[in-house]
Amino acid sequence: MADMESFRETVTTWAAGGPGDPARELAARLSVRTAVLLEGLSDAAAVSALAARRGRNLAAEGVCVLPMGGAMSVGRFAHLLGPSGLGLRLTGLCDEAERGYYARGLERAGAAQHGFFVCAADLEDELIRALGVRRVEDLVRAEGELRALQTFLRQPAQRNRTSQQQLRRFLGTKKGRKIHYGRVLVEALDPDRIPAPLDGLLTGL
Repeated sequence: MADMESFRETVTTWAAGGPGDPARELAARLSVRTAVLLEGLSDAAAVSALAARRGRNLAAEGVCVLPMGGAMSVGRFAHLLGPSGLGLRLTGLCDEAERGYYARGLERAGAAQHGFFVCAADLEDELIRALGVRRVEDLVRAEGELRALQTFLRQPAQRNRTSQQQLRRFLGTKKGRKIHYGRVLVEALDPDRIPAPLDGLLTGL
């Protein structure tokens, strides 16, 4: 049975140079109306976690949450999925440092830029600031990774970084950790402390 995961896979294959017909067929069958373009899997985990907290089934709403594997892919995905391709509404998140890639990619694809929300550094940084360093450390402890964090903090390279910068770096030091904490951090947020880019994205869907 076709589902949104199948559509996501066909689009990823299409963007890598594969055929486009499977994606077109699934888009019609699933009534896909919006693609949420995200840099990576950790962003997708956070978006999905917030949607679940708000009782929303994005796939049932025709929304495909699509990690692209990096900001430099945005032009390709926008071309395939936006006005010049499947005609889907495009929205998403990007890091401040990658804003230029998004602006150029969306412009070349003839897609609107106003549906994209910019994180100051990245989404992990936004989440850490929203929760506070102490709360994030508590969550790391609850996840059984306090010793790993303490070992990381003893590294000379961490001495001149702020506590927030250290935590952000820690989340990226082990494969799968950023994805895991994308969900964990969002689930721990107070409803009135959702970072503005993430809240704006979900509210606009």
